[in-house]
Amino acid sequence: MTMTDWSDVWLIVPVFNESPVVGDVIRNAGRTFCNIVCVDDGSSDNSAAEIRRAGAHLIQHTVNLGAGAAIQSGLEYARAQPGARYFVTFDADGQHQIDDVVTMLHRLRSEDVDIVLGTRFRGDTSNVPRAKRAVLKSVVMLSPHLRRLGLTDAHNGLRAFNRAVAHQMKITLNGMSHASEIIEMITRYHWRVVEQPVTIRYTDYSMLKGQPLINGINIVFDNMLRNKTHL
Repeated sequence: MTMTDWSDVWLIVPVFNESPVVGDVIRNAGRTFCNIVCVDDGSSDNSAAEIRRAGAHLIQHTVNLGAGAAIQSGLEYARAQPGARYFVTFDADGQHQIDDVVTMLHRLRSEDVDIVLGTRFRGDTSNVPRAKRAVLKSVVMLSPHLRRLGLTDAHNGLRAFNRAVAHQMKITLNGMSHASEIIEMITRYHWRVVEQPVTIRYTDYSMLKGQPLINGINIVFDNMLRNKTHL
């Protein structure tokens, strides 16, 4: 594939203190995708400079608002760009694979679907750390939306979706619980959804930078409270 084949695609990358790796992540993605917008979510390191150096579009939050807010800012920017038809949320820490993005976009273009969600839990799960696997599976068990939709991995940050979804998506939860909010929107707006098995590359860096286990536990309890309020 050449870069121009994907000129209607925008990658949305939330960034918080990722200066050691974000430049390489952008340059690697840029070999396939020409449209990348990074949202520097109040970083205190040199992330913004690395983003500029790598050639991506840059949005900056003056304070750290959280991943949900960063994705929403990037989405609003991307969907305003001429010719934008497909959108991908993509992590800045090097865990996501461009080959998986390409596969997800092919499905968007060829199948009757609106949104493709990456999943770690269809196939071999041996590379997923045991504690993380337990917490994420608990989220699925406690979420009526996930069970109803037959989804297995709500908190995978790799997603691809079309313009109709982009125009309806309005993330109001600033932190990591935005992933559960997106699942709720799939139900509310009747988006046609499928899952795509993807490979998450866990490195020493990404594990140190990644979501602490306590955050995952907080997400579980947050989902329980939200589910009670919707009964």
